[in-house]
Amino acid sequence: MSADTVERIEKEFRSAGVTGFLHAVDIDTGREVAVRADAPVVLASVFKVPLLVAFHRQAGEGLIDPSEQVTLPAEGRTTGPTGVSGMLDEARLSLRDLAFLMITVSDNAAADVVLERVGRDAVNAASAALGLRGTAVEVSGRELHETLLADAGASSVADVWAKLDEPGVRSRLRALDPARTSRSTPRDMTRLLSMIWRDEAAPPAGCAAMRRLFGLQVWPHRLSSGFPYDDVVVSGKTGTLPTLRNEVGVVEYPDGGRYAVAVFTRSPLPVAVLPQADAVIGTAARLAVEHLRRP
Repeated sequence: MSADTVERIEKEFRSAGVTGFLHAVDIDTGREVAVRADAPVVLASVFKVPLLVAFHRQAGEGLIDPSEQVTLPAEGRTTGPTGVSGMLDEARLSLRDLAFLMITVSDNAAADVVLERVGRDAVNAASAALGLRGTAVEVSGRELHETLLADAGASSVADVWAKLDEPGVRSRLRALDPARTSRSTPRDMTRLLSMIWRDEAAPPAGCAAMRRLFGLQVWPHRLSSGFPYDDVVVSGKTGTLPTLRNEVGVVEYPDGGRYAVAVFTRSPLPVAVLPQADAVIGTAARLAVEHLRRP
């Protein structure tokens, strides 16, 4: 790994005003670029990736029927701005369509239904079986939202943002502390993505289904901003919480090169809209992948 590449990535993180954590790996050769790649990071909505893997492992073992229909009452669903989280009426969908919503639009209510069906212990057991030693899903989407509001003494996520500058608030927020919420490392996430792309994380049909969903995510701008080419395919999953912006994904080139990338960032600024923090995820990923593509 080139020290020059790492320094260029670190410079981009500094210029964007964030602390960055990155791991990028050539899925087929194992060559890597690492910047604090083994440090614990908050998963936020990226927790839906190990959840999806556990779902497809159980489906492959016949423990879950992906076409099973689930009714979600209008009342009591997990809060969120997308998918069934934001709908007003009773909804009935299959488990696999709920998995579709939890990845493509990061639907929290859909994710919590899938998590309840799969089981939190099963998700963590699957991660352990795949060698993800730093990964643990500790909270559901509902619990994440509820603890964020409770710890901040806030009535809404917007209110949380408004309180971030108050003394002691950030240190109280369990949702922003990898020791007290769902967590992983950049290296674990690229390992998991690599296994999905090599058909090793679940049966081949399940891995193909997962790759399809990651390719349909509706917010690909963070990672894909570093690869503005029609013939380069970027698939992934975002995660966002106050001051935290994450993206994990795979970048595929027309020559067959494929690279798993995980970038997690933390900003000291209590600002919800911070374009430079979004953009640096793509910039850092591009620098890492360009290094991996050199002979």
